[in-house]
Amino acid sequence: MPVPHIFKLPSLRRLALLLLLVVPVASWLLVKPVRVVAPTLAGVTCPTAHICVDDASQLATATALLAEAQTFVAARLAPLRKAPRVVFCSTAACADAFGLGACSAVTVGTLGTVIGPRAWKPYYLRHELIHQLQAERLGVLGTLLKPAWFVEGMAYALSGDPRAVLAEPWQGYRARFGSWYAGVGDGDVWAAAGGL
Repeated sequence: MPVPHIFKLPSLRRLALLLLLVVPVASWLLVKPVRVVAPTLAGVTCPTAHICVDDASQLATATALLAEAQTFVAARLAPLRKAPRVVFCSTAACADAFGLGACSAVTVGTLGTVIGPRAWKPYYLRHELIHQLQAERLGVLGTLLKPAWFVEGMAYALSGDPRAVLAEPWQGYRARFGSWYAGVGDGDVWAAAGGL
C-alpha cells in the first residue's frame, strides 16, 4: 500500500531551501544581536565598512574609541586578524533594536559588536574586542565551550576596567582568570587556553 502524500518526507532540496529561507529570518527576528551582520536594516548608518552609528554626529567619537581599543588590545594580547564591525548606539531605541536589553554591549563571535549608550567608554570597547579576539583565536565554538571564568575573566582583567569591585559573578571570574594568567607567565595565552 503506497504511503499517502501527506506523510511523505520533503526532498533534501526542499528542506535545504526551507532552511536557507527560514533560519536567517528567524535569527533576525529572535536573536537580535545577529542584526550586526546587516546593521543598516536595523536603522543605523554605516559611514565606514566597520563603524555604524545611530547618530552621525557621534562618528568621530566612535572612530576614536575603536582606534584606541584596537591599539590597546593589540599591545596587551594580539592584534585582531580582521577589522571588527562595531555598531555604536547612543539611544535606548537603537540598543533595543539590537536586543541589548540590560546588557551594556554584546559581541557576536567574529561578526561584530554592539555598543549601547552606557558603554561608550574605552574599557567597554576593549572588553568587547577581547571577546572578538577570543572568537578569532579559539573559534566561536571553542570560545563557547571555554569556562565563563576564562572568557569573561579575561575580558574584565585585560581591558583595563577601572572598577575595583565588580558584581558577582564577574568579580570572581576576574580574580580566577588573574590567578590562571599569572601562572601562564610569558607563555602563549592561546595555547594555554587550549587545555581548559
